[in-house]
Amino acid sequence: MEFRLDLVPHKRRQVIYNLMQLYMYDFSRYQDIVVDDNGKFPEYPGIDEYWRRGTGKHAFLISYDKVPAGFALVDRLYDPIEGDFYMTEFFIMQKYRRTGMGTWAAQSLFDRFKGRWKVTQIKNNLPAQAFWRKVIGSYTNERYSEKVHPQYGNISQYFSSL
Repeated sequence: MEFRLDLVPHKRRQVIYNLMQLYMYDFSRYQDIVVDDNGKFPEYPGIDEYWRRGTGKHAFLISYDKVPAGFALVDRLYDPIEGDFYMTEFFIMQKYRRTGMGTWAAQSLFDRFKGRWKVTQIKNNLPAQAFWRKVIGSYTNERYSEKVHPQYGNISQYFSSL
């Protein structure tokens, strides 16, 4: 059994679009996201930017034995106060959760993009908060800081992968 983390080329972007529907379904328990008349969730805002050169945006497919199992969207930040990289979205299908895949994929991305990171969870997504605190805590030996957004209450972890 093999975990893989691959940058998704433009010609394979549909796999991310398809997995994004599952992500939006999961996320709809925390945010007011509804399907349209055809039963489809709205397109993720700005998703096409991940295949435009020079945007500093990267889309990764996470696979298990060559089968798509999740994805990660990583953005290069240009605000030095916030950091160098932002884990914009991260998704592992429920079938593959608690297998170590999510931890492996996240830490592989931290290793791949050396610098200062920001990872954010919405305030009512307690499972995501627990996951990221565990993953980042393990990766940094508990050397990270956490801030709560004053207006929205979302939680962000800040750390370095240098």
